[in-house]
Order: sequence, then C-alpha cells, then structure tokens
Amino acid sequence: MKHQLFTLPLLALMFFFHSTTTLAASSPAPAPSSSPTDIIRILKKAGGYTTLIRLLQTTQVATQINAQLINSNAGLTFFAPNDNAFSNLKPGFLNSLNDQQKNELIQFHLLPTFVSMSNFDTLSNPVRTQAGENPDRLALNVTSSGNTVNMTTGIVNVTVGGSVYSDNQLAVYQVDKVLLPRNFFVAKPPAPAPAPEKAKASKKKSADDTEGPAGDDSAAVSVKQRLAWGPLAVAMVVVAAFSSW
Repeated sequence: MKHQLFTLPLLALMFFFHSTTTLAASSPAPAPSSSPTDIIRILKKAGGYTTLIRLLQTTQVATQINAQLINSNAGLTFFAPNDNAFSNLKPGFLNSLNDQQKNELIQFHLLPTFVSMSNFDTLSNPVRTQAGENPDRLALNVTSSGNTVNMTTGIVNVTVGGSVYSDNQLAVYQVDKVLLPRNFFVAKPPAPAPAPEKAKASKKKSADDTEGPAGDDSAAVSVKQRLAWGPLAVAMVVVAAFSSW
C-alpha cells in the first residue's frame, strides 16, 4: 500500500514533465524579423552587376536608396544596367565623368516611386527621375505595350529586361544599356563674344586729346611770331625810304 502511494505521485510527475516537453517541441519557433532592404545585397545575389555596384558605393547612392526605402512609403524603381551594358560604353567614358556627373548618372536610373511591370503604361512622359527636373536635358520617355517596356533618353533606346527584384516597395529591372542623359552630350551654347577692349579705346582717345592742345599751342606760337615780325618789317621799309631820300 505504501509502495503504491509512493508510485502514483512519481508517475504523475513524470507525466507532467513529458507533456511539457512535448508541447515545447511541437510549438513553432518565432519567425525571424525581416532585415531592411539592401540594394547592394540584391545586386550581388543577382550577379553580373560589378560595375554598377562599384558606382553605387563610390557615389554613396546605395546608402541613399536604402534610407529612402526606410523613410518613404512611395517606394523606388531602379533600372539596373548590367556589366555588359557598361562594357559597351565608349572606352574611358566613366573615367571622364566627375563625381557629380557619376551621381547624376545613377540618379537618372531611379524613379522616386514603385512601378510594377504592368503599370508602366500609367506613367506620363517625360518621366521624372531623381536626376533632376530639366525636361530638355534629363528627359526619360517610356512606352509600354503588354509586357514590353521601351525607354528613350534622346541618346539611347533601351528595352527593359526581366525583373531582378520586387517586394512592392522596391522594383529593380535589368537593362542592357546605360541610360545616358542628353545632359552629358548636348553642346552648350557658345560663349558670348568678348566686349571691345575699352582700355585701348580710352588710350587712343587720350592720345587724341593730347594732340589737340599741342596743335593749338603751335598755331598760337605762329600767330605771335607773325605779329612780332609785322611792325619790324614796317620799320625797315620806313628806314629804307628815308635813306633813299
């Protein structure tokens, strides 16, 4: 009897621990929290964007994109040129750009809103990019027909390739050409012709002014000389007349 009284509580305790362990094992682990979107991580995972990644890092546009995705609800659309697109540029083109132009080039590939592949036909041309508001030099025009999206900058015509990444906040599309803005190629208006050299004109005028008084002084001296010789000549004539008498 005493043995039974001791066994029952022990069995109950063992059952309690077994039930607790079973429940703990069957409970699902909490889902890990989602990490912030990182444009560099996305492009590295896709592969083939070495040059673009380097430009995003050196211009710090990558940091800007990640910050915008955190602080804005509008989202972003990024047209990502692959390495083949950059290799087709004129040799030395990227090296010829200063830091501001490199930043502007990358910003020209960014739309300040999220655009899905099926919504490109809702855009109004010229499409505003993050490069600026100048429609003549920074214009991007988009046409869409079904699943085909074409773009033109006035310098290059580009067809949007497949989607690299999309999470309803950031859309990354592959393009096989770099979007070159007209801002880099349109000739600037010629500089105005230089104004006449006022210094030379003033110098010439001063010389003329100097010559004027000098001429007047010479004329005055001549008149004085004539006036001085007049009476002397008369006197000589009179003396000659008396002498002849």
